[in-house]
Amino acid sequence: MNHRTEVLQEIVESQSVDLEPVANETGYRIHRQPGDEALRLVHQVFLSNTEQAPSVVVFAGMNHGNGCSQICASVAEILAADPLRSVCLVEANFRSPVASGLYVATNGRGFTDALIRTGPIRSFCKPVDATGNLWSLSCGAISPGSPALLASSVLRERIAELRAEFDFVIIDAPPLTRYADAIALGRPADGLVLIVEGGATRRDETAEAVANLRACKVNILAAVLNKGNSPLPEKASKRL
Repeated sequence: MNHRTEVLQEIVESQSVDLEPVANETGYRIHRQPGDEALRLVHQVFLSNTEQAPSVVVFAGMNHGNGCSQICASVAEILAADPLRSVCLVEANFRSPVASGLYVATNGRGFTDALIRTGPIRSFCKPVDATGNLWSLSCGAISPGSPALLASSVLRERIAELRAEFDFVIIDAPPLTRYADAIALGRPADGLVLIVEGGATRRDETAEAVANLRACKVNILAAVLNKGNSPLPEKASKRL
């Protein structure tokens, strides 16, 4: 077992240790929820004033119910609070789509449709509010074969389009313990934020997930310790 895995395991187990943020991939940023930690997460991961600050980031929980979709929505809304930033929230969890709040599709098209049809990526998205700087890309039409679309070469092309169209792209992925979808999404992205639920996530599961991500060369940008309370500001909670 390497030192990085041991450190992450100890933090998950104790639920009481915060690490200082790092500017590169040599360590993890650990954030505690709720309160103003979503804002802190945004500043340390996305607005870190480094040359390699990520713009396309995958969020994945260890298990269902770890609060991943809520955290994604919160981060997207915080980033989009600056009218000079364009943000797209992507629902890439084809296993258990939220199908509500920010993810509701108004044009009958979504991420699955973008992976099998032609057309500009923005035509599959919808603006969330009148400002026009926060957009969402819902799952779209889901079928048993939808997860296999994440293994297609089109995925990398579509993520490249999202990167070109928006300043920030937040991708909501399925849990790591059950599916490899987050790894497929993480490869063309700038990295992944791991959501760990205090008191529910097993230590061995976390170690295995970290090892798999590293083996697949997916950069872990942060680990968020969600203690089971709502990690969202009230406004974002009501919209989901």
